[in-house]
Amino acid sequence: MSFGLMAHEPHGGVLKDLHVRDAHLQDCLRAESETLRSLVLTERQLCDLELILNGGFSPLEGFMTEDDYLSVLETLRLKSGILFPLPVTLDISQQDLADLSIAVGDRVALRDPRNDDALAIISVEDIYKFDKVKEANLAFGADDPAHPAVAYLRNHVKDLYIGGKVQAVQPLVHYDYVALRYTPAELRAHFKKLAWRKVVAFQTRNPMHRAHRELTVRAARQRSANVLIHPVVGLTKPGDVDHYTRVRAYQALMPKYPNGMAHLALLPLAMRMAGPREAVWHAIIRKNFGASHFIVGRDHAGPGKNSAGEDFYGPYDAQELVAKYQEELAIEMVPFQMVTYIPSLEEYHPVDEVPKGTATLNISGTELRSRLKNGTAIPEWFSYPDVVKTLRESYPPRVKQGFVIFLTGLYNSGKDAVARALQVTLNQQGGRSVTLLLGETIGSESSSNPSDLALSVDAHNANLQRIAFVSAELARAGAAVIVSTIAPFEVSRQAARKHVLSSAGPGANFFLLHISTPLEHNEKMDRKGNYIRARKGEIPGFIGVDVPYEEPKSADIVADLSQQSVPYTVNNVILLLETNGLV
Repeated sequence: MSFGLMAHEPHGGVLKDLHVRDAHLQDCLRAESETLRSLVLTERQLCDLELILNGGFSPLEGFMTEDDYLSVLETLRLKSGILFPLPVTLDISQQDLADLSIAVGDRVALRDPRNDDALAIISVEDIYKFDKVKEANLAFGADDPAHPAVAYLRNHVKDLYIGGKVQAVQPLVHYDYVALRYTPAELRAHFKKLAWRKVVAFQTRNPMHRAHRELTVRAARQRSANVLIHPVVGLTKPGDVDHYTRVRAYQALMPKYPNGMAHLALLPLAMRMAGPREAVWHAIIRKNFGASHFIVGRDHAGPGKNSAGEDFYGPYDAQELVAKYQEELAIEMVPFQMVTYIPSLEEYHPVDEVPKGTATLNISGTELRSRLKNGTAIPEWFSYPDVVKTLRESYPPRVKQGFVIFLTGLYNSGKDAVARALQVTLNQQGGRSVTLLLGETIGSESSSNPSDLALSVDAHNANLQRIAFVSAELARAGAAVIVSTIAPFEVSRQAARKHVLSSAGPGANFFLLHISTPLEHNEKMDRKGNYIRARKGEIPGFIGVDVPYEEPKSADIVADLSQQSVPYTVNNVILLLETNGLV
């Protein structure tokens, strides 16, 4: 579908809307997909495929072959020479490739992980190995796991990439905010209906407040344009406000714009947080969605600090790279004008227009998250009451937030006794539901079950991740969750902590208690004789006998129950919770 030569021309000249292109083949493609081998997509692959199919990633018509992949990494261009700054790839493990017997020339169905629907068929043109270190250094500027995209590359991306064009079987089905989800063709048609000639697009992955409204209105006024609020609702930076909350906050903000000035539409993008390269990518995407102008912020799409505590990218690197390709992009960059609040005028003004010595007020994103989490006031000069109310609904005050207390220690160390006593204490206090997850497997009534004490390393790790998942879901709902499990390995404990902190929303409060009672004392007090049986070889793989217990490196509380009582330990836990404002 071509839109001809005009100011809002798609990238590459033609909008690659594969749903429109393949509509006449849909029945045949759907039938064919049922006869093909299938790949179930990851969440990131699903986001990428949606934007390939609807034309958001024009001129792409599939996942990159090795030639395009290497060209993009090394030159920011596809092999054809068209500007495209980041790789869009389909990864697969060597094992899955072998199990499915996929080879060049095959056609493979790509399926939605949520409902197993076939969304597209890929014609495999290329299967290739790649260098993760090279990709990290070129695409993201450093092979540093502090960068979320590098961590994802290291921990989640498989061994091989499959390249090839795709055909659209059917669109993804969304159940949330359907009226706000537009394809590029739909959004272009909407602009045409409203007779919007110039459109300034604003990219965000955070809630918007008065300053954002001010800077977007200023940008529109300067360009005689309308405003597209185009927030990302795919994958963003771990720890960001969830998209359900953010969209409700955007909806609360939209009436603050003059009637007819602005429009809200959602973008199902999986961000890479790639700074300058990502800013160029964002500009291309907004160009495909019909925008004529694009606001590029200070440290646009930056991931924060690297492992050395320094910013990954310079504050204006993104603006400089977009400016470098301005003519080729054919979408005008609007540099983000930082605005600040002047109490004496009760107005926001660009920082470079504020006279030296003038008193100003600002609240950083970090401080805002802290105020939401702690329940402290958010002033009206900073945000609108309707927006704050929406955020407060998802971020209750500390005393209403859930939390996870994770007890780890050797068998018979007393951790179960502490967990039970803590459950009683918290139930007595009231105000929250209290859940106790006791034992090496969810559902066990006691960690003294010998079969649970001899789990393999992989079984321990897998079970701990199940426990972390359940704990995070309960804490998200405001529950106090008490976990008592041996959890002998540091890496799996850290993974559990990370999952709770990244997935429990307002309940992302995690405290590690190491019950450090010595092995000798635990054996001496073992009335059931499990240590004796383990030393006789009757319980192979017993933690502390056959398999070493790795002591936690950073426990919030360490308690040796051969030296202190259960009530004393429970009181220390309550004091820890009180210090953190949770009781």
